[in-house]
Amino acid sequence: MIRPFLAVLLRDLRLAGRIGGSGALSLVFFLMIVVLVPFALGPDLNLLSRIGPAILWLAAVLATLIGLDRLFQADEEDGSLDLLTGAPVPLELVVLAKALAHWLTTGLPLALAAPLFGLLVALTPSAMAATSLTLLVGTPALTFIGAVGAALTASIRRGGLILAVVVLPLMIPTLIFGVSAADSATGGTVPFATPLGILGALSLVAGVVGTLGAAAALRWSE
Repeated sequence: MIRPFLAVLLRDLRLAGRIGGSGALSLVFFLMIVVLVPFALGPDLNLLSRIGPAILWLAAVLATLIGLDRLFQADEEDGSLDLLTGAPVPLELVVLAKALAHWLTTGLPLALAAPLFGLLVALTPSAMAATSLTLLVGTPALTFIGAVGAALTASIRRGGLILAVVVLPLMIPTLIFGVSAADSATGGTVPFATPLGILGALSLVAGVVGTLGAAAALRWSE
């Protein structure tokens, strides 16, 4: 089971690197939101510092949607999805590999770039580190939740808007606890470990439920 999993994972990583993929677009979109919001709010550094984690998390949620509709749709269009579903390998393993590849090219770069972008919203070093850690723990939940929507819309051309409508409400709990964890690290009343632990639990639950749900949606669409 390990070899097919690694084969699908490496295939998607190579495709993302060869054609540019959604990772670079997500980073650019992430940067655009973080740059534009301070212009809209004005030069109040105290306000920017207070809502900075929320800005970064909201930007990460929206940036995750970039290219998410192509997670299964590209394979559906060229026929490789039929080969993957018909292979003597559990479809859940294929979904897990593709979702992990999407996170490695989208969610992980966003989490690693968060400290740099935190400078644009006047975050303190401790707030930058906390926000980056929460994104590292929480963005897998966004990817696996999005994988279910991507599987449901795999056979729909230009289903990006439908995908966003389906998955954005489901991403709200992750957004809430991500911002709460980042805020608690900078003087909140709740210990930092509490919302961070809940955020990690959300990612684990989303990993299991999202993998099973996406695989079931792909089987249903056949």
